Amino acid sequence: MSPRSNSAAGTKKSAETRARILEAALRVFRERGFEAATMREVSAEAGVALGGAYYYFPSKEAIVMAFYEQAQAEMRPVLEAVLTEGRTLEARLRGLIEEKFTCFGPNRKLLGALSGHTDPSHSLSPFSSETADIRNADIAFFERAVTDSKVKLPANILPYLPRLLWMYQMGLILFWVYDRSPAQRRTRALFDGTLRMLLLTLKIAGLPLLKPMHKIAGDVLHAVFEEK
Repeated sequence: MSPRSNSAAGTKKSAETRARILEAALRVFRERGFEAATMREVSAEAGVALGGAYYYFPSKEAIVMAFYEQAQAEMRPVLEAVLTEGRTLEARLRGLIEEKFTCFGPNRKLLGALSGHTDPSHSLSPFSSETADIRNADIAFFERAVTDSKVKLPANILPYLPRLLWMYQMGLILFWVYDRSPAQRRTRALFDGTLRMLLLTLKIAGLPLLKPMHKIAGDVLHAVFEEK
């Protein structure tokens, strides 16, 4: 076997080991809870030495970040298709958000455990600097949904819409995580109702009657989202 073949085989084996540890960790986190789980339990579940687990993932937080990145990579083709095939803003928004429920469904309990880390100072917070790349990539899908749907809003408001839609999504996911109704029917009702309200609000936002509100809304959004 050539050195190149040896290198390729080693790379493949390393990737397989890393994937096995990640899957084992998610099982342990689901069963034991993120806070209670230990790296020793993860390594035992994966069938690797503790040092080996630490070699691929220096902490439980690193495992969760890998989970976020993997989920985003797996969702990307579906989200791309939603934007391409959708013909209305409603279809695009519904498709983008429903895909999150589908993808994260098996790990809903884990997301519940992680929801306590919303403070931006925590590395696993969806608002932290450590998760900025993941967050911005997700916001970009909402930006495309807005652009492709030719949403008409005042120039001082429109640039903030993708981030507002991303925050709307995060609120729905948080509600879904704690929804104990059968098949999360309450989440479905909330999603359907608020999406209709949102679309209606966007439709009437440009009416002349609401023009006095545009500057106020723009000033508020600028104050909230202004970069420090």
